[in-house]
Amino acid sequence: MTGYILRFLKLNFGLFLYGLGIIVTMRANIGYAPWEVLHSGVSQTLGVSIGLVNTAVGAIIVVIVFLLGEKIGLGTIFNMFMIGLFLDLILFLDFIPLFNNFFIGTLVHILGLFIISLGTYFYIYSAFGAGPRDSLMVAVTRKTGLPVGLCRGIVEFSVVLIGWLLGGLVGLGTVISALSIGVCVQITFKLLKFDPTQVKHETFGVMFENLRNLKKDN
Repeated sequence: MTGYILRFLKLNFGLFLYGLGIIVTMRANIGYAPWEVLHSGVSQTLGVSIGLVNTAVGAIIVVIVFLLGEKIGLGTIFNMFMIGLFLDLILFLDFIPLFNNFFIGTLVHILGLFIISLGTYFYIYSAFGAGPRDSLMVAVTRKTGLPVGLCRGIVEFSVVLIGWLLGGLVGLGTVISALSIGVCVQITFKLLKFDPTQVKHETFGVMFENLRNLKKDN
């Protein structure tokens, strides 16, 4: 049981870092990352918080990927709720300044991507299941048979286009995020000597079975 508690704490710490990284990239003020273009566009259109939009979009995606046959875990649900909650909390506390210098903003944006990458490490390491957007990418890949990189590109181009039409901020940061997030994640994982392919994620079914076995052993 102690192991589950530690994993749960790592999951939420990772999601906090993920949300923090998103806000850092937004406050860099050189253009939002693809999904944040969509979230900010919907937020402006509906007049609701970006955290609430993040959660709502995540919930819609969870339903879609479930219908497409992808397995869902505790991490999927917490990703859906907690990142949006952390986004609104960090924005409310307002401790990250808005940068107006383009050069500094670019450096800050890259820093945000590394914070997201570190959050991704803790989130994946907890092994509670993939997030909604990652699951969508996998589901599209399975259904279309197209390369995963192409599927990711199609999904992210689509959300950027919709978000831009709704008023989301598109700029150099959008391009940097799309092209660099993979590199940032790879560097972070290499420094931490972490291989995500070795992680066996738990679906809800597996998690409940493991908990039952723990009770029996005790």
